Formats: sequence, C-alpha cells, structure tokens
Amino acid sequence: MQLIFTTVGREADARQIARTLVDERLCACAQIEPIASVYRWDGQVCEEPEWRLVLKTADDRAAALQARLLALHPYTLPALYTLRPDAVSPTFAQWVQAETR
Repeated sequence: MQLIFTTVGREADARQIARTLVDERLCACAQIEPIASVYRWDGQVCEEPEWRLVLKTADDRAAALQARLLALHPYTLPALYTLRPDAVSPTFAQWVQAETR
C-alpha cells in the first residue's frame, strides 16, 4: 500500500481530483485537509492557503495514479510524493487492494 500526497490551491480542485481518482479506482480513499504553505517561487517567498490530498492506493496502482494526478493537476509544478507505511492493518490493506480493482 502507498500514500500519495499533493497540494492544490482551491478546495474545489481538491474535491474534483479526489472524486475522479476514487471513481476511476486509482485510489481507495482520498482525504482532503486545509493547510498553510510557505514556499519560495520565482525568487519570492510566498504564503498561501492550500488543500492537501492524501491518496491511499495499492502498490500496483501507484504509477497509474501518479500519471493521472499529473494530468488532472492545476499546478505547473505540483508537489507529488509517496510514502510507504511500515505497518498497515492487513484488513485495511485488503480493502485498499479491493477498492482499486
């Protein structure tokens, strides 16, 4: 199982991306949370509200999810990274696997 993270600037974009990826069975679950981001862009320090998506997917669906996420993403250079949990409940992992088929 993998957790794939990204951020977007609008809640509507986060919800649309989440719904699309779950509908297409590329992830079993998408969580959306508001955050504040401070970053450097084009030589300026910026501070903006963003929405973080945490996408839960099976190992064999991660590459397809990332490709689709990049196609849907509104940012020119989206943050996109993956974490593999050290320990996952076997029944939860089975649910993720089943929901991405």
